[in-house]
Amino acid sequence: MKPVLYLMTACLGSLTLHAQPDVQKRYQTQLIRAEDGSTIELDAGRFTFTGSLSLQDKKRIVIRGKGVDKTVLSFKGQTDGAEGLRVSNGENIVIENLTVQDSKGDGIKTMNVNGITFRNVKVEWTGPPKSENGGYGLYPVQCENVLIDGCTAIGASDAGIYVGQSRGIVVKNSKAHHNVAGIEIENSLNADVFDNEAYENTGGILVFDLPDLVQKKGGHVRVFNNYIHDNLPNFAPEGNIVASVSDGTGLLILAANGVEVFNNRFVRNQTVGTGILSYLFTGRPLTDKEYYPFATAVSIHDNLYERSSGPVSARGSYGELFKLIQKTGPDVPHIIYDGIADPATLDKNGKPLPERRICIRNNKNQSLVNLDAGRDFKSISRDAAPFDCELKPLKATGVNAR
Repeated sequence: MKPVLYLMTACLGSLTLHAQPDVQKRYQTQLIRAEDGSTIELDAGRFTFTGSLSLQDKKRIVIRGKGVDKTVLSFKGQTDGAEGLRVSNGENIVIENLTVQDSKGDGIKTMNVNGITFRNVKVEWTGPPKSENGGYGLYPVQCENVLIDGCTAIGASDAGIYVGQSRGIVVKNSKAHHNVAGIEIENSLNADVFDNEAYENTGGILVFDLPDLVQKKGGHVRVFNNYIHDNLPNFAPEGNIVASVSDGTGLLILAANGVEVFNNRFVRNQTVGTGILSYLFTGRPLTDKEYYPFATAVSIHDNLYERSSGPVSARGSYGELFKLIQKTGPDVPHIIYDGIADPATLDKNGKPLPERRICIRNNKNQSLVNLDAGRDFKSISRDAAPFDCELKPLKATGVNAR
């Protein structure tokens, strides 16, 4: 059996503040010297750091605290590095039972890791939400076999729980609140997002494919059994893609392909319950010739939509858009499709090929609008009949809990 490494020394109390001058050096040294197969035990207490902690080129490492809010790693006042904890070029890494607070940049970033588990981890920025907060809470990117289970993310100025350019993903039993985006799956393949609660974010859950990234195309994403409710104003830094997310968005699908959304509760998302958009709708310049900007093969079924009475957000360009929609009826529908289709996915009659359709059916309180944005909004329609179809259900990702 490999020896157990102890990252922290004895604490004076369960939340005692530790600020010894050499504490960061000792902790980082132990991370560097950890042998493959080791468990790094973090004692209870509140520990302060001025620079990032990092683990790289390791296999089968467990970093384990004594519990959320019992082992607290605080990076308030951080002067060196961006992340709180960074893990790179690893295999079968587990991070569990701890809290990371107030990092200068991202909370916990993992990159090029095959087999990364976050279990019972909280990442937060204390105080009110603000654009100066770090961009991402839990941030696995270019990873394989990602499991996020029982985690919490609070206060990120981009996404609280974010998985990007990765393959084989499960996000479950987690909470994300007071972020710009609660949970985001971006340019990733084979993802299941289920049994989560996303609330009081600008947008609850985002499924995006964006240009100019190493992994060009995601897909096979299932979003189900989630509770997505209530919203707060967008506080993302100007220029970020998520800065364009409308206040009051439940779920936004942007240029993603192969997405199934079912058995979710969308409650009090006052502007957009679910949006299905092409990247062309954003109006941003597009120079990546390998990028596919359209949303296809999207199925929205058996969800609950509820909204309180009152106006939708008039923020930014969406204010004018909602005025156009309300010319066709008094309320903004729960589901908005921009109507921008890839001509290559249409048959000779201009109808979508069966496997590339947008299907919307069997949702409680369902209402939808096709913006016809590809033809300058000439024929905005609330007719649900063209979307009353069914796609073959997506299969589970097959990622096993570790």
